[in-house]
Amino acid sequence: MKRIVILLTGLFIGFTTVAQTDTSAKEKVDTVRIGAMIIIKKKGTNEDGSSRTKIESHRDNTPKKISTNWLVFDIGFNNFNDKTNYAGSAIQDPATGFAPGATEDWFDLRNGKSINVNIWLFMQKLSLINHYVNLKYGLGVELYNYRYESPIKYGTSPTQVIMDNSTHYSKNKLAADYVTVPLMLNFNFAPHKKRNLGLSAGVTAGYLYSSRQKTITDADGKRKKRDDFDLRPWKLAYTGELTFGWVGVYGTVATQSMFEKGLDQTPYAVGLRFGW
Repeated sequence: MKRIVILLTGLFIGFTTVAQTDTSAKEKVDTVRIGAMIIIKKKGTNEDGSSRTKIESHRDNTPKKISTNWLVFDIGFNNFNDKTNYAGSAIQDPATGFAPGATEDWFDLRNGKSINVNIWLFMQKLSLINHYVNLKYGLGVELYNYRYESPIKYGTSPTQVIMDNSTHYSKNKLAADYVTVPLMLNFNFAPHKKRNLGLSAGVTAGYLYSSRQKTITDADGKRKKRDDFDLRPWKLAYTGELTFGWVGVYGTVATQSMFEKGLDQTPYAVGLRFGW
């Protein structure tokens, strides 16, 4: 008799467990996954009449082998290191010199208005060592704007610079735009965190696709003169960045003068980077 009671008790507990499992299974009518979001729709309603549908979010924080960020934006200031020999014939020769009569003061910039803007269509990181060491590369455009203090004017065929004191310049800038490919070695000190801390260093190669002098004067109003002004068609530069999450700081310095002849002015830029 005792054995029968124990057997019946065991069977009752087993049937109860199965019934609970079946009831639970029937409650989960449908499960839908949309990216990192899971929608679980249960049968019936809660005691207050609300739906029993539940939305859960599951994010995979494991870094990917290749990660991509689109439309990274830089804004900063640019200037140049001027090592021009203003006493030499390459500058002072009346017939063939780049800027006869020029001194270093001719090319002083308005630092607060000499703006560097870069727009990177994409930036990618390829993991080399467990996401701590990565190869970083991308594609974008670099826009350099040099705002002059003095009323200098660029002439062409051949390129010469003259001081134009005959009228008042309210704006005078030389703009140089490049299509650029950066290539850097990136060190990510917290690859498994959402806001990682990174340090990158490398080089950039840029091709000059547009250059112009833009002036606004009392006599002529707004004018644009498009020419290469003997600027080098290619710009190689060293570059570095320090990033924290989606914001960082960057810096670049060219390997040589931006002009092919005459002036020896090596450009550099520093600023903020938004995106990655």
